[in-house]
Amino acid sequence: MPDMGEVITAMVTPFDKNYNVDFESCSKLMDYLVNQGTDGILLAGSTGECSTLSDEEKLELFRFAKNNFGDKVKIIAGTGSNDTKHSIELSKEAEKIGVDCLLVVTPYYNKPSQQGIYRHFEAIASKVNIPIIIYNVPSRTVSNISSKTCVELSKIDNICGIKEASGDMRQISEIIRDSKTGFIVYSGNDGDTLPVLSLGGYGVISVASHLICGEIKQMISSFKNGDYAHAAKIHLEMLDIFYGIFIAPNPVPIKEALNMAGINVGPCRLPLCGMEEKELDIFKEILKKHKIV
Repeated sequence: MPDMGEVITAMVTPFDKNYNVDFESCSKLMDYLVNQGTDGILLAGSTGECSTLSDEEKLELFRFAKNNFGDKVKIIAGTGSNDTKHSIELSKEAEKIGVDCLLVVTPYYNKPSQQGIYRHFEAIASKVNIPIIIYNVPSRTVSNISSKTCVELSKIDNICGIKEASGDMRQISEIIRDSKTGFIVYSGNDGDTLPVLSLGGYGVISVASHLICGEIKQMISSFKNGDYAHAAKIHLEMLDIFYGIFIAPNPVPIKEALNMAGINVGPCRLPLCGMEEKELDIFKEILKKHKIV
């Protein structure tokens, strides 16, 4: 499997004032993220407001990123949905574009059984030839990929890893212990990155890396080089940001932070809306403390 890197940024989707995808701002944001040192860019994930992007918009984003930044950074395409057939169709189109990897979320809303979850990912993997990272985020999907199901999925050749956002360290430990050799576990929560690394995890698919990519990379590097005290110091220093960016529904705060920092990404699409004044005041203090704005 090609190395997707230790820090993948789950990128916001910039919109203009009319809520259309703003490709000029996309270009500037991707250039900024590459210069900050991100190893990969995930498009049309939760942070990218996938649920309000059309398939045409997603594919246009994937194509734009691959054509303009494909030689500088790994491009990961969010192609999951709660409809297996739809996920297969979108995944095949993304593969044609030439993306490096797919991120496929657990089916949401339908609440499938573990067998249904397994068969969903198995069906998608059988129709594409590029690597797939499965995405477990039960707080959003109301369905958890159990460690047992994940271990079985790890045996499928092109399912190469998991973005684990359950926060369940026992489950994550079991996945790392029992999955096939080479199966990669990414933390799906910035605040869980160091604990997941300590269990044998590989890296993070991050929201905070929009703002503090260098610090996150340094934390991971320090840990892997055996300087656990320095890694813990960075983790503790960045804790307010790791959790502050979720003071309101993601990606509302991270878009607010980027706009305040002079990186224009525009508004969120409804039903997401701006932060409440009290939330915004608290968030601004966190950003000022870390000299982000």
